[in-house]
Amino acid sequence: MEEILARCGYRCDLCPAFNPNIKSFDDKKKISEKWHQYFDFYLAPEEIGCDGCLKDAKLLDSNCTVRPCVLGKELVNCGYCNEFGCDKLKTRMDAMEEAIKNHKDISKEDYNLYIQPYESRNRLMNFRKK
Repeated sequence: MEEILARCGYRCDLCPAFNPNIKSFDDKKKISEKWHQYFDFYLAPEEIGCDGCLKDAKLLDSNCTVRPCVLGKELVNCGYCNEFGCDKLKTRMDAMEEAIKNHKDISKEDYNLYIQPYESRNRLMNFRKK
């Protein structure tokens, strides 16, 4: 699958909750369990599934404050914003770093599936360098 970068720098194409990546209800149950384990965030398996924020379709986080901000400023993503690192974005970036800090024993498989898709800081910094 081609790389799909969300407004906040998350990688939709790597996200286990991105609808094309979900193969079964068991996938949704595992996502729910792992998100709770690593991020202390619970979402019922029935609620898991996202079309990505680049489309006007089903969004997993309907309360996201980053997407409307980026769209309102007519930007591609937060990496192009003059206010890069604002509180809206910082909350998302810090959550990933906190999960890594609090879970030193993350397996490579879990890291690739449940952490890497959301490590947005470096991705967005690369846009800022251009």
